[in-house]
Parts: sequence; C-alpha cells; structure tokens
Amino acid sequence: MGEEVVYFDDDNLIRYGHDETEDFVFQPDVVVKPKDVDQLSRLMEYCNSNQIPVTPRGAGTGLSGASLPINKGVLVSMENFNRILDIDESNMQATVESGVINHNLREAVENRGLFYPPDPASKGSCFIGGNVAHNSGGPKAVKYGVTKDYILNLEVVLPSGEVVWTGANTLKNSTGYNLTQLFIGSEGTLGIVTKVVVRLLAKPKHNLLLWANVAKATTACRAVSDIMKSGVVPSGMELMERKGIDLACDKLGFNNPMVSGSEAAIMIEADGDNMDQLYADCESISELLEHHGIDSVLFADSGEQKEAWWSIRRSIGEVVKTYSTYKEQDTVVKRSHLADLMAGVKEIGAEYGFESVCYGHAGDGNLHVNILKNNLTDEQWNGSHLEEGIREIFRLCKRLGGTISGEHGIGYVQKKFMNEVMTESHLQIMRGIKLAFDPNGIMNPGKIFD
Repeated sequence: MGEEVVYFDDDNLIRYGHDETEDFVFQPDVVVKPKDVDQLSRLMEYCNSNQIPVTPRGAGTGLSGASLPINKGVLVSMENFNRILDIDESNMQATVESGVINHNLREAVENRGLFYPPDPASKGSCFIGGNVAHNSGGPKAVKYGVTKDYILNLEVVLPSGEVVWTGANTLKNSTGYNLTQLFIGSEGTLGIVTKVVVRLLAKPKHNLLLWANVAKATTACRAVSDIMKSGVVPSGMELMERKGIDLACDKLGFNNPMVSGSEAAIMIEADGDNMDQLYADCESISELLEHHGIDSVLFADSGEQKEAWWSIRRSIGEVVKTYSTYKEQDTVVKRSHLADLMAGVKEIGAEYGFESVCYGHAGDGNLHVNILKNNLTDEQWNGSHLEEGIREIFRLCKRLGGTISGEHGIGYVQKKFMNEVMTESHLQIMRGIKLAFDPNGIMNPGKIFD
C-alpha cells in the first residue's frame, strides 16, 4: 500500500492503541491510514483472506473502547477521509466522507443557512463516521433527535473488500431491509463506513439560554419532565452536578454561575425563528421552574456568555478525567424516571463505597455517571465489588424502563454487562447478523459481544 499510509513505528502504535476510554492501551501490529476507498477495499480483502483482525478508528474520542485494537492486527485510521463532497441545498442534504469532523460539517452547512443538529460534546474533534458507529446524540437530541434520524445513505467497505451503498439518497425508502439503520450503532463490527449522506434542516435564526441553580439534583429532574409535558420543546436541557461545574470553571478560568446551597444546575436552550415566541417559551419555563422551588434562574445576555456556559457543560467529562481516573457509565431511562435514576445512583454509590459525578442530557433521560477512583486501591478499582456496583446501576436502569447505553455504545468495556438488558436470544440474533456480514470474524472482534 505504500510507506505513506502504513506505519509500524512505536509512536503510531502507542498513539493508536488507546482512545478516551479510561486508561486502556492495546497496541496494534500495524497502523494503516488509507487515502481512498480503493486502498481500503484492497486492504480489507487482504485481511479477510488472511484472517487478520481489523479495528476501524475515527478520531479516537470514544468512551466505550470500540476503537481499541484488543486483538492486535491492523488498526485502520479514517483520518484521510476528510472531505465534504457535496452540499445539496435544493434537497437539503450533504455527502461527506466519514473522517469529516462534526463541527466542520455543521459550520459548512450553517454558512448556507442549513443545520445539522447532532452535536456530541466532542463535536470539535469527533468524526461523522464515529458518530454513525455509535449513533451519537448530544444536547440537541431532546428536540431534534440523534444521528440515526439524519442518515439517508452510507457507503460501506465490507470485510470481503466489496463496496456497497446501504440505501438511497431519498427521504423515503421502503425497499427491503433497512441496512442503513443496521450499520448505525454497529461500532465497526460489520464494515467500515467511508461516505455518509445526511439530511439537513433550515438553521434556526435565534436561540435563548437559561441557567437554573437547584438545591437538589432530583428536583431539577422532576422539573425537566414537567417542562416537556407543558408543550414547550427546548432545543437542549442539560443537567450538571455542582462538582463537575466547579472543576470545569476552575479549569477554564470562568466565573462560576453556581450559588451557595445549590447541588446542581440545569441549562435550558430554546431556539426558533420567532423571537417573541422564544421569550414566551422561556417565561413559561421560568414559571415551571419556580413552581418546583427553583428561583435562581440566570439568562445569558450575550453570545459570549452562551458560549461560556456551553463550554462548561461540554468540558465536564474531560476535566473530571484530570481530577481522577474514572469509569463512565452512559445510562438512559424514561425521562420521567430520571430523578429516580439519579437518587438510585447515589444510594448505590454509598452502598458500594464510590463517589460519582453525574451530568447529561436531562431532556431525553440520558445520564452520564462518572465513577471516581479517588482513594480506591487498584484492587478495589478493578475488583468484583465495584463491578457489582456498576451492575446494580444497570439493573436499576432496566427496572426504570431504560438500558445501559444511550449514546456511547457498548464496545469493549460494557459488553460484559449486556446480559443485564439482553437475553441470550437477543445476543444470538446479533451474532447471526455479524456472521452474515463477517463470516471470518475479522471486523473489530471482541466488541459488543465476544
């Protein structure tokens, strides 16, 4: 394939042997950075014929270990697939290569008055292909949905090296099995996505942002449910515990919006084209918050303040990692049960002896639970006692009508917990699908299930 795309040096093997998942490192035998579909196709055909494990990798921002080369072999980086190929304004869709950064796509279409809503916290670095692999969401999912709601068609290189399109560039498609949706969330276990056709919306003209300090995080969760029942649909509702906010503000050097006696905050955004309606919506939201005893409500009065508040929210996960080694659990339940989940996580932490920092997308019931190592010994941190505590969190999610991952995926670290929410019949169906696409088992082996 040429020295310019194949790397055996230690620096590359180490760099591509980890992502953002805890402190795991698994060095591959070789790193390959193909420049086009033909190169990737020939690589896959060779690896399949020789039964060499292949681990696809986007930007390496994942938190479930899906891009860790746990079986060594070939690590395929998609960083050279970085072109925006077409923005079709007439049909409100765009075609991009899978290595395009989320923010770069959003910025390019917004310059044309269009809007691509999925916005993960890592939007400034994560790839669209990685978003597809994990069905990524983000703060705007409460109003606009997640990645799967915007994907029309995918070009995929199969393990055999064959190149296929999964669907059609149309808004409606009822032609056989929906292979496009099958690949979304498959975490690189069925093939490697090379091109993505996304649908776009018209860009909202205005947005308003509120910050509400709350004495109890569970109170904030209940308020969120009532806001959604009121008929107002915010474009974002984010819940943050105080410790995460304090760490983020210290790291970023920002003035802390928290007030004394507040345990958490919720940040609520409304967007649209009619400013009078947005003001009315925010007034309704403020009244509902006050009904729950939440009267410390701040209003972002400038674009700079909006950006600062969003920076606090988006940086919490990263700054928590600098404070302590952590295990992040991507829990999700029915929105109305978010308060029960929050309270239950704290009770389980007290029982099993661990501290957690929680934050997440309150509008869709998605709570990120960061379990901190703090003073736990390595034996305690990696032992069965803590694992059982995590299982208790997932069992609680199931009892509340939820599941073990909302947007981070299963990958390597969560697969041992799949039996908490999936029966053996579920897993056998998934294994059968995997076998149909990848009979030699070379494609990201050891992810989602063994």
